Amino acid sequence: MPEWWTYSAEDFLLFSPRAYWRLIERHNEALWPAQVLALLLGIAILWFLLRPRPWSHRLIAGSLAILWGWVAWSFLWERYATINWAAVYMAPLFALQAVLLASVGGRLRWSFDRSVRGMVGPGSVGLGLFLYALVLHPLTASLMGRPMRGAEVFGIMPDPTAIATVGLVLMAAGRWSWLLLVIPLLWCFAGWLTLYGMGAAESWVLLAAAGAGAALAVLPVARRQDSD
Repeated sequence: MPEWWTYSAEDFLLFSPRAYWRLIERHNEALWPAQVLALLLGIAILWFLLRPRPWSHRLIAGSLAILWGWVAWSFLWERYATINWAAVYMAPLFALQAVLLASVGGRLRWSFDRSVRGMVGPGSVGLGLFLYALVLHPLTASLMGRPMRGAEVFGIMPDPTAIATVGLVLMAAGRWSWLLLVIPLLWCFAGWLTLYGMGAAESWVLLAAAGAGAALAVLPVARRQDSD
């Protein structure tokens, strides 16, 4: 029997890369044109981050809650679980994140601080992560030689949704904002392991998002003034 240290990440995969990418393609085909609506919602969130309104904080938190609940059911539970039994346990965590966003998220101030302090603080990293998840991540399929029907879109697939949420929470101000980072960071790390096992180059973006989110959550500079 081989020793445990002789195994690689690929040895623990429950499915082939071909099956995974094809699963995403089928998911996109079944939901089209929901991807357009999700992107428009992402653009609306970006607008309210830059031009906040008295009610926009609850709108952003509520929108994220709906998207996390949607991804939990439509992708993890209904589709991903058919090739990966672990998705059955991840779906409730995504549902829990939706509950946390609906409860804790509504008490936070979701906005981008355009002052000098905001430009050099965790908010700038957060904005970069959100923009990447919204605009660039869907293009990785084409860049890696896969068809665009396999694009991973924010609000439709878990990876860009988790990366975007990490970025958004880094821009949010409030005492309990760190609670909203735990599950997205866990998913980013789990997603990195999965993609790394498949040899996908974009896996390192997930690891970078997890590392940045975790580091900025524990460093004093990452904790801005409380809104409560």
